[in-house]
Amino acid sequence: MTRTNIIHAVAGVMILTGLILAYWVHPNWIFLPAFVGFNLLQSAFSGFCPLEIILRRSAIGREG
Repeated sequence: MTRTNIIHAVAGVMILTGLILAYWVHPNWIFLPAFVGFNLLQSAFSGFCPLEIILRRSAIGREG
């Protein structure tokens, strides 16, 4: 699995988790998917992705 696929999967899980928690636990959990969405948007323009750095340093996934 490539690092890009891992990043997309983690982002999707975080967004869905935040939405589920906002619905069933507390409305303030909506800030989790908002943060993930903002991070995806800024990484598209700047190329800076914290999860990619963590995956690279941990040698998880292959380049791509």
